[in-house]
Amino acid sequence: MRKRAFRLSLFAVILALATGDAAILTPRSSANGQRTQRAAVSDGAFLLPRIVQARRLTWRWQTLMGARRTSSIRAEKHVPRLAFRRWVWHLWLRRERRAAYQAHHPPRLSAWLCIHRYEGAWNDPSPPYYGGLQMDIGFQQTYGWDLLRRKGTADHWSPFEQIWVAERAYRSGRGFYPWPNTARYCGLI
Repeated sequence: MRKRAFRLSLFAVILALATGDAAILTPRSSANGQRTQRAAVSDGAFLLPRIVQARRLTWRWQTLMGARRTSSIRAEKHVPRLAFRRWVWHLWLRRERRAAYQAHHPPRLSAWLCIHRYEGAWNDPSPPYYGGLQMDIGFQQTYGWDLLRRKGTADHWSPFEQIWVAERAYRSGRGFYPWPNTARYCGLI
């Protein structure tokens, strides 16, 4: 009997969402004052952690690339409509995918891979130079301070994180000169 009642209530929620009948899905409280599951579905509260996760990942990729973070007014907290929260979630998912794609396709990738070929393994822990692009501690502190603080030395970073730190140094005006010999081998200097 409970299973049938659950199926009927689930069918009513789906029907209400499909027809846009908000009167059926108005928030209600149970006897102990908590919102029922029906109310949580109607206002999209289950989407809030998903929105936060997509926003956080978007900002992580943008920070890695040295790009400006996309601004957010966090309106999803103040507008308890399922359709709006679903739209915001899809918006942040698209932004996350775009940022991840850009982060995995850095400029001058072939140049960085050529330098890496002559330098060392991506997880090379040998001091004083670490990682696949052989960055010393001063270089890591200057151009990858956030990764150094969170993950440790460059041998703990992913290859793309190492490449983006090198790209930050390149964009700051240093070019390929921190790798003078290997950049010459690759024809970059």
